[in-house]
Amino acid sequence: MQANSRAITSRQTTVHEHLRTRVERHAANLFRKPITDYNRDAFGLAMHAWQQAGSLPLILDAGCGVALSTHHLALQFPDHFVLGVDQSADRLSRGREWPAPTPPNLLLVRADLVDFWRLLHADGVRLARHYILYPNPWPKIGHLARRWHAHPVFPVVIGLGGWFECRSNWPIYIDECAAALTQLQARTVVTESFMPTNPITPFERKYLASGHGLSRCLVLLGGVPDASRPDVETSFEKI
Repeated sequence: MQANSRAITSRQTTVHEHLRTRVERHAANLFRKPITDYNRDAFGLAMHAWQQAGSLPLILDAGCGVALSTHHLALQFPDHFVLGVDQSADRLSRGREWPAPTPPNLLLVRADLVDFWRLLHADGVRLARHYILYPNPWPKIGHLARRWHAHPVFPVVIGLGGWFECRSNWPIYIDECAAALTQLQARTVVTESFMPTNPITPFERKYLASGHGLSRCLVLLGGVPDASRPDVETSFEKI
């Protein structure tokens, strides 16, 4: 692994001054963008596969990319059904290169997350665990609206429940995500630096090799956190 990833630079040095206003507006207004047929079809296939597997507790690896993290999660939680969703067919096809056999509790789905999240919520699906790992940080000050926590769909994401975890190599992204979660949940969500024992995504591996610090926020949505946190990165085996 080449340690050649540049650290994120931005003129923004703290949580964006307009984040609270955007989150408040999105929470008060239902996001009504039409859902495309191909996303409905992808959702239907995913739900059928989940039901065929016995409707096990559901894990969503949102924006899974080449799906190494999805592979890890399926191995780590064999009593769960793990969906890896990404909009890129090319990235998902590269995910099939991970060691065989593919875990039977894993399904990769090509879909737009904005639609897929809304379809899950509308169908009453609630997640056991939900991961957004190293999303595009959009670090320019004018790109706030492109970050997931400032997107109109984020209140729907929160409504899916379960343990929610977001990781990034840009601490401000995690600070903002925690701020939005705190605002929507009316209870404080903290951020933390962490050092995974075994990287579970290619980005995580590359960032560590490049000397980047990693940050995350982790919270149980829609309930009171129990005594044990899903610190899964401490127990993954290398793939």
